[in-house]
Amino acid sequence: TPTSRVRVYRTTTMQIPIIQVSGGRCSLLTGDIILPRAGFVNCFFEFFQKSLVPHSTARRQAKFCSFFVLTLAFFGNTLIVLQHLLTMQAHTAPLGIRWPPLHLPGGRQIRKEGPTLKKRVGILTSGGDCPGLNATIRGVAKALYARMGDSIEIVGILNGYHGLINGDYKEMCEDDFRGILTLGGTILGTKRTPFKMMRVVEEDKIDKVAAMKKTYKDAKLDCLLCLGGNGTHKTANLLSQEGLNIIGLPKTIDNDIYGTDVTFGFHTAVDIATDVIDRIHTTAGSHSRVMCIEIMGNKAGWLTLYSGIAGGADIILLPELPYDIDRVCDAVERRAKKGSNFSIIAVAEGAMNCEESRMKRKEWMAKRIESGMGTTATSRIAATIQKKTGMETRVCIPGHMQRGGSPCAYDRVLATQFGSYAAKLVEIERYGVAVAMVNHHVTENRLEDIAGKTRNIPEGCELITVARRMGISLG
Repeated sequence: TPTSRVRVYRTTTMQIPIIQVSGGRCSLLTGDIILPRAGFVNCFFEFFQKSLVPHSTARRQAKFCSFFVLTLAFFGNTLIVLQHLLTMQAHTAPLGIRWPPLHLPGGRQIRKEGPTLKKRVGILTSGGDCPGLNATIRGVAKALYARMGDSIEIVGILNGYHGLINGDYKEMCEDDFRGILTLGGTILGTKRTPFKMMRVVEEDKIDKVAAMKKTYKDAKLDCLLCLGGNGTHKTANLLSQEGLNIIGLPKTIDNDIYGTDVTFGFHTAVDIATDVIDRIHTTAGSHSRVMCIEIMGNKAGWLTLYSGIAGGADIILLPELPYDIDRVCDAVERRAKKGSNFSIIAVAEGAMNCEESRMKRKEWMAKRIESGMGTTATSRIAATIQKKTGMETRVCIPGHMQRGGSPCAYDRVLATQFGSYAAKLVEIERYGVAVAMVNHHVTENRLEDIAGKTRNIPEGCELITVARRMGISLG
């Protein structure tokens, strides 16, 4: 443009010049640096060794506000700076720009330009807990403090949406996020607050949506980060549609959030469930028993599929593939005829037989309750196998063990990736989205595109094919 200019800096070695930006705002997406300017006084650089320090001699004006947008490009030992001049009326200037003090090498302050408003970021964890929540909270906080320093304030919403409804929150400091990378659970607490009840006014006469908006306003939040599963993301989308600045982060051991290839907490749960199956092998073999192990996963069977293959299960029953109990018994008897004195069956808690798959949820739930064998299929499967095959059968339910403990190395890395990416979204003010991992790259999806959808195991899933090639029965 007519107001653009290009400057080239070159070092004497083939090292990329180090840029020290001590003022303005740097965009993580474009690499642009915005510097304040008034009138037509030039903003200039001084080159100290291998550091560039931008500073301005501008004076502020009442009616007009001007900015330089500096785009940086590196080529070997060459730095190219493309300088654009933007001038606009003061009241239309970009909102939220915060200018920290400018410093020369040695720490001498030059000038402090423009507004110094702080950005307040709320964080909550909702739904069931899982390993990696604290690691994600830490990833967000450390990245925000590293990128924005004193211009950021973090507010912890306690016990999920319940705390947001009841105004239960606290100011947090940098020390609160130290030492929690390996800590299981969540330092903020969590509660299940069903999405279907969010617009229902109950006996307490509380309008939950209005109460959440009020807490958001009272806490003076600029945005809110919601860490949770499918239900959490549905409520997050509701709040986004109500005008709040929301960012979602995908947490669940079920790995069933639509739009992301993986969720934090999943791989740790796979490790735990696999360890359970490993340990059951020895007792099953010693007692010549059929062991039915119930793995968490109500609507999606990712956890059962992964841990079943990793643990060497002989039969894997998934919610996506209704089972025939006769085929399950046949698989057990085939193993017995081949000399195996035990069988391991990994059963997802949401598994159902072919008859139940044709019924409505309320109907098959009522039928299970009437049978007196619990609301999951595992106990009924074990009883039927023992009756039809004559082999002694036992049930093992690791339950909430799969949610507990320290996150594995994979989940610590993933949580840090997700947290740092969410911090970037906060910095560039990109809201109404949820962080995701797609094809090994961290990205984001619009909340309205993913809320209310479940990521089930597809028919052509490669691991299903692997299981069948390995001779694993899927019922």
